Amino acid sequence: MKAYYRPIVQTDAARPENALTLAGGWCWFTHVEVLRRGESALIVPADEVPAGDLSRLCKARAPICDLGFDQPHLMGILNVTPDSFSDGGQFAGIAAAIRQADAMYVAGASLIDVGGESTRPGADFVPVEEEITRTAPAIRAISSKLDVPISIDTRKSEVARQALSAGASLVNDVSGFTYDPQLATVAIEVGAPVCVMHAQGDPATMQQNPIYDDVLLDVYDFLETQVEHLVTLGVTRDLIVVDPGIGFGKTLAHNLALLARLSLFHGLGCPILLGASRKKFIGTIGKASLAQERMPGSVAVALEGVAQGAQIVRVHDVAETRQALKLWQAVTTGDYNGA
Repeated sequence: MKAYYRPIVQTDAARPENALTLAGGWCWFTHVEVLRRGESALIVPADEVPAGDLSRLCKARAPICDLGFDQPHLMGILNVTPDSFSDGGQFAGIAAAIRQADAMYVAGASLIDVGGESTRPGADFVPVEEEITRTAPAIRAISSKLDVPISIDTRKSEVARQALSAGASLVNDVSGFTYDPQLATVAIEVGAPVCVMHAQGDPATMQQNPIYDDVLLDVYDFLETQVEHLVTLGVTRDLIVVDPGIGFGKTLAHNLALLARLSLFHGLGCPILLGASRKKFIGTIGKASLAQERMPGSVAVALEGVAQGAQIVRVHDVAETRQALKLWQAVTTGDYNGA
């Protein structure tokens, strides 16, 4: 039966001498949790993990968009839509989009993720031409003014093609490259890195009673399958980022199960992107009915993701998350270098 290996992550500066570095980053581990479907989990020393699986857990991730992963990165969310759940309509114009991109960059965003189709639960489909009209001009304007990598958040190949031509450098697909068969081809043509996200169903229906056999392992298997599929098509593995898709076809319990064992996804050998900012489960747990009131809870989830080695955290509140992250790093290591 297939075994899954979740590193039990440590961040304490006084780590054991035999601790292994997780994904070449800022976390370590000496033991792993071994998971199998239908069986109780086992805790074993890391040296009992098969060599290939252990190598994927330890191997330093290659830079993407010239960003090295020895430190975590913040991806700033820029929705140029009229109906996104948190900030719909605020940045739909080019001038507003540039101002917000600049503010997030100054605040510490390493990437800007531009989206022209809302993926909130119940969102309507946006025609290709309309999505291009929303995103390509904004990306062109931002890329001409800021030296920051731009991600296009789309599931449609022609939207991605126009965005990459306008200056985007990464394709972030919420469908995990299952919606448009040509999307991977577009990325391959220009050598663009990609982010593969898991979602059960599409935005219009995904929150209608989502069901899994085992959400953690089901999501892992989906991402593993899609990564292998992209590699077969010609995408270099070093150019693939994975995202478990918090809130996309998941209940509150599903989200918490994924977050509690997020480190499992390092077994895919790719950088992990965590996107939980301002989502409904944060409001439910934190008693914040409005998305704009969920910054503190979003920061808490982001820090837990980084504590499990997530290399990219997708956020609305860049300045607040950056400040919290700097303090977390300083108090965790007991050191501050003034940067």
